[in-house]
Formats: sequence, C-alpha cells, structure tokens
Amino acid sequence: MLIGQYTHELDPKKRLTLPAKWRTSLGKKVVVTNGLDGSLFIFAEKEWTRIAEQLASNGFGNADSRSFNRVMLAHAFETDIDAQGRILIPDTLKDSAGLSSKVVLAGMYSRIEMWDEGRWKEYSKKALGEADALAGKLSDLGLL
Repeated sequence: MLIGQYTHELDPKKRLTLPAKWRTSLGKKVVVTNGLDGSLFIFAEKEWTRIAEQLASNGFGNADSRSFNRVMLAHAFETDIDAQGRILIPDTLKDSAGLSSKVVLAGMYSRIEMWDEGRWKEYSKKALGEADALAGKLSDLGLL
C-alpha cells in the first residue's frame, strides 16, 4: 500500500530514491508517466499493465480518449529500481512537471504522485482549505 508523503531530492543524474517503505510494493520495475494537476505518476509494473489495458480498451474513435491516451501512454517510461532504490526520471517528464531538485512523493494507494515541492505545497494548502466542501460533494454523489 502506497500512502503518506516524503520529500526527496533528484540527484544531478536525475535519479530519485524511492522510500524504502514502498519498495516491496513496487517490485523491481516501475512506469513513470505524466500525471494530472502538474504531477507525474509512478506505477508498479503490474498496476501499470492494468491501467494501460483499461486506457487502450477505450478505443480511438473518441477525440478525448485519444488525447488522454497520448498524454498517459505515449509519455510513459519504464525504469528499473536499482540496488540503492533509485529510478531515473527522463528529461521530458522532469520538464513537463516542472520539477526542481526537491520533490514530494505522495502515496495514492495504488500509485505515487511526484510533485515539485513548491507546487505540492501550493496545491496541498488549497486542497486542505477545500476539504470540507469536497467531502460534502463526494457524499452527495454517494462516494463517502
């Protein structure tokens, strides 16, 4: 289970050390891709396979489906977790998420979101301020 948040640094070679607590859940290989709200998503290989199959099953007749698949699938990058628990973040993904050297890894149960530390602080502050209203909306939808 991937929960909690950790602040880490990208080294000069764009490698990121994953929290030791999460490494067993992730296995030996992960997939990094564009996320939402300015983040990157990191998936264990098995979870990525499930997500990719779901995305691919949407077909290509719908323009929104094609666009979203391009964002998620065409920018996906497989990377091994090395002996020190590090993964490589490609330049294209680092740039698309605006990552500086300090990043926050946020566990979202079945995926990790990687955020630039400054962007995470802004987003988190805003989301915490709206938490009560969001809970009310989710409750109205029967999701809480």
